Amino acid sequence: MSESSKTFLCISNYFKGNAFLKALKNQGNRVFLVTSEKLKESPWAFEAIDELFFMPGQDLDWDLNILLQGVGGLMKEHKIDAIIALDDYDVEKATFLRENLRISGMGQSTGRYFRDKLAMRIKAQDAGLKVPAFSPLFNDEDINQFADHIAAPWVLKPRSEASAHGIIKVYSKDELWKNIHELGENRLYYLVEQFKPGDVYHADGLMIGGKNIFLSVSQYLSTPMEISQEGGIFRSATLEYGSVDEKAIKKMNHEIMKAFGMKFGATHTEFIKCHQDGEIYFLETSSRVGGAYLAEMVEAATGVNLWAEWAKIENAIAKGTEYQAPKSAKNYGGIVLTLTHLQNPDLSSFDDPELFFRVPMEYHAGLIVRSKDRKRLRTLLDNYALRLSEEYSTSAAAPKVKKFH
Repeated sequence: MSESSKTFLCISNYFKGNAFLKALKNQGNRVFLVTSEKLKESPWAFEAIDELFFMPGQDLDWDLNILLQGVGGLMKEHKIDAIIALDDYDVEKATFLRENLRISGMGQSTGRYFRDKLAMRIKAQDAGLKVPAFSPLFNDEDINQFADHIAAPWVLKPRSEASAHGIIKVYSKDELWKNIHELGENRLYYLVEQFKPGDVYHADGLMIGGKNIFLSVSQYLSTPMEISQEGGIFRSATLEYGSVDEKAIKKMNHEIMKAFGMKFGATHTEFIKCHQDGEIYFLETSSRVGGAYLAEMVEAATGVNLWAEWAKIENAIAKGTEYQAPKSAKNYGGIVLTLTHLQNPDLSSFDDPELFFRVPMEYHAGLIVRSKDRKRLRTLLDNYALRLSEEYSTSAAAPKVKKFH
């Protein structure tokens, strides 16, 4: 290794981030990866990984003290310059290690703003940003106050789950309390929030020096919550460039990152434009690349690979060098994705020139398209969604949340 080489410890308890690992290695760095034993056979970018370590179980099964001792042992011979969480569920692990080993980067307090939905809402509200009405589930009187003054329906949300996992929609005070009682002691890990029907957007960005150097805004055509609750076809597409909503979301995203203390890295943030009042509200954020192949959709639209650029930012921070932001194209990108009963569905019949990417995910049928013409893109997404629904789509009940972060 050259003197300019740095050592990065990456953590991922899900199979993802190969482009990140490759980009780190291409910058001349040493790359370690800690993942789950269950992912031993996954097609990791082994050529980019200097050493691979496994933890028993997956995610919540990990014993953080064993992880700490293992990394501490590794540090006897290797100076670790940075610790990177590749998945949403790895943020706590990475902040825990940084705090204990005094390695620079996001600590546990800031990390909570990007993992704990209650912490997010309180921080955003304190910063003067619009959020749907909410309440913790700590105090019975506070819950009754909320139910008596905020119009239903409401949603019970796990504070630290990703996407729409574990969300419960309720329509009355009696139903709310019934579900809270069923949660038992786990009510501490939930909040209640007013459900606001509207259009849901996501902003996928890159930051350095506390500033957004890249931000792509898209709209969920079928929201993660709808898919989680009702099944169907997941869809998202780039929002119209220069539109009023795009400008408003970019402004709010900047205010959120400033309030939450985000300094550098990748971010995925969600907003809702309420049908009733036309206002845009903050929903949640994360310090990672968006899942469900949204990174590939963003790349289709802009030419920017979020994983690779995030790695280049981490490299520049660790080495104290200048980062050059990539030039961004202005195409429109879109994705359609659904569960299927086929392990490896044949999607070769989808062969329009706008086709950018076929999702290589078992028991999923997914396609990403790009076009300079936004109307053409939306037509393709509508057509593909109909074909996938008729030929491939299936559904599965979402698992109940039994363990909590």
